[in-house]
Amino acid sequence: MLPRELIATAQIPGGKELNLFRHGGDYMIMLDSNELMSSRMSGSEEALAITTCARLSQDRAPHLLIGGYGMGFTLRAALGKLAASARVSLAELVPEIIDWARGPMAALTAGCLDDPRVHLIAGDVAAVIGTAHHSFDAILLDVDNGSDGLTRAANDQLYSMRGLALAKGALKLGGVLAIWSAGQDRAFLRRLKASGLKFEEACVRARSNGKGPRHVIWFAR
Repeated sequence: MLPRELIATAQIPGGKELNLFRHGGDYMIMLDSNELMSSRMSGSEEALAITTCARLSQDRAPHLLIGGYGMGFTLRAALGKLAASARVSLAELVPEIIDWARGPMAALTAGCLDDPRVHLIAGDVAAVIGTAHHSFDAILLDVDNGSDGLTRAANDQLYSMRGLALAKGALKLGGVLAIWSAGQDRAFLRRLKASGLKFEEACVRARSNGKGPRHVIWFAR
């Protein structure tokens, strides 16, 4: 059996350390003992993009904001559904994540970061949302393991009442806020209900073949 090989580390600003492992042809990004993402499991991240794009109006070129590159599953799936006239702003807080995408995981990245529709923002997606005014047709958040700050405490602001209000203000009329989570969160559901946003919940499998753990996506308008 091949051993798992640590090939890179990165410090999350205001948070913990990420570790990039390679196991044969697969890659894993770990936080302590938590596997945040793996090249073997892309289904729910792809579903985040595909199901969000399906909820967008088809009569205009949409502008999407994606929070967190990860391994690029959401970005690539979105690009596969969007027209050439669409725009995608991608905010990534950890510079090394992009270095890994262009370096050891270049084959997995498949050139998506060089797509002319993509505008890469090196920074916190919360700051982008906080300064936007009716700018986006959709905001897709996958910056943590769900609706709390596992990787850094500051991420909690995204899922607070104020964070939901800022996201609402950053969306165009009828825009979609889509949030990925590894599991249920009753406290966050209560905040969604109190926010005045209309929302729905979808359960999706972690693997693209419809197997693996169940993950959650919340959609709010």
